[in-house]
Amino acid sequence: MSLTIPDEQVDWRTKGLWLPDGPVSLADFGAARHPLFGGPFTWPLMIARRSALEHNIATLAAFAAEHGLAFAPHGKTTMAPSLFDAQLRAGAWGITAATANQVLAYRRFGVPRVLLANELLDATALRWLGGEVAKGFEFYLYADSPEGVAALSAAAGERPFQVLVELGHANGRTGCRTVEQLTEVARAVAAAPGTELAGVSGYEGGLTTPEAAGAYLSGLRDATLALGDLLPESVIVSAGGSAYFDVVADRLGGAWLPGRELTVVLRSGAYVSHDDGVYTRKTPFTRVPGSLDAALEVWAQVTSVPEPGLAIVGMGKREAPYDEGLPVPLRIRRANGAVEPADGLRVTNTNDHHAYVAGDGLRPGDLVCFGISHPCTAFDKWQVVPVVEDDDTVTDLIRTYF
Repeated sequence: MSLTIPDEQVDWRTKGLWLPDGPVSLADFGAARHPLFGGPFTWPLMIARRSALEHNIATLAAFAAEHGLAFAPHGKTTMAPSLFDAQLRAGAWGITAATANQVLAYRRFGVPRVLLANELLDATALRWLGGEVAKGFEFYLYADSPEGVAALSAAAGERPFQVLVELGHANGRTGCRTVEQLTEVARAVAAAPGTELAGVSGYEGGLTTPEAAGAYLSGLRDATLALGDLLPESVIVSAGGSAYFDVVADRLGGAWLPGRELTVVLRSGAYVSHDDGVYTRKTPFTRVPGSLDAALEVWAQVTSVPEPGLAIVGMGKREAPYDEGLPVPLRIRRANGAVEPADGLRVTNTNDHHAYVAGDGLRPGDLVCFGISHPCTAFDKWQVVPVVEDDDTVTDLIRTYF
């Protein structure tokens, strides 16, 4: 199995690559082993360090295995079949999606098992999914209302939808707010033609402390136990973003569901590239042994130094995320190739294609390497992301499908 799209090419339409003369296949581009500096690239450019990607994929696979968790990494972070392939080869149980269009893409990629961590009431998408389930597609999705169950029932094909009833929390996103509501929805799933109860799900990532996440996850465990005889013989319980996977392991790991075969599915996604911002602060590896490495870098050129202490760099909101913190200057590459730390530099603002960098020492033509904050809004800005070895050779291209 290899989750890649055959015959994909890059050409003049591909941001960050400079290919005015004709298309090149992704495979041929990687095989050419272009240098990052001096190759067919233009600035700004987001790259991914191979060593960091491989370390992160192996680290979370090992964490899940050590704690007895199945792992369905959230694919919305990258929407990259080559990375899905690497995650599955490392032992992932499946891949998580957030929208119906993502599920369609995953199906075309050939992902064998998909968990849609969301409610879906769109009849057009559900009818297609019902047909795919009838063909043998292993697919799970959420319900948190009788209306949602009715929509699933109406669209089901020859095989029933496998449904996880979702428990939310106050001021959170989707999900039933009480055990009583969760039980009502579970009963509706059990009673409706075309739906089967597969288990219970939740999401703790919107909570602000490990203690709050722990209390919520304990409640999720208790709510699952409260469903009693409504539960099937094999039960899935799913939770987990990239901020509290240690708490998921602590509160949901182990054999706590008597008389049932329990599979606890972790759904962390941002871990695959990590970052130099929000997840550097939030990662559970600040609390438990382990580490993740920031894989993504945006290289951009200084285009103007209009006044002392201010440089304008050709990178903005279209190239780097800004919703969970501004890019972080890491290194400077001078015109002569010398590389030095970006000490004392700070991004203060971004426009569509400009960043305001406060600090001294930058000159027009310098390249600045920026770390990013929040990978989930980084990958979607780039059609392809060059994969770079530690010697700054490009050996692959990650194709994204947002």
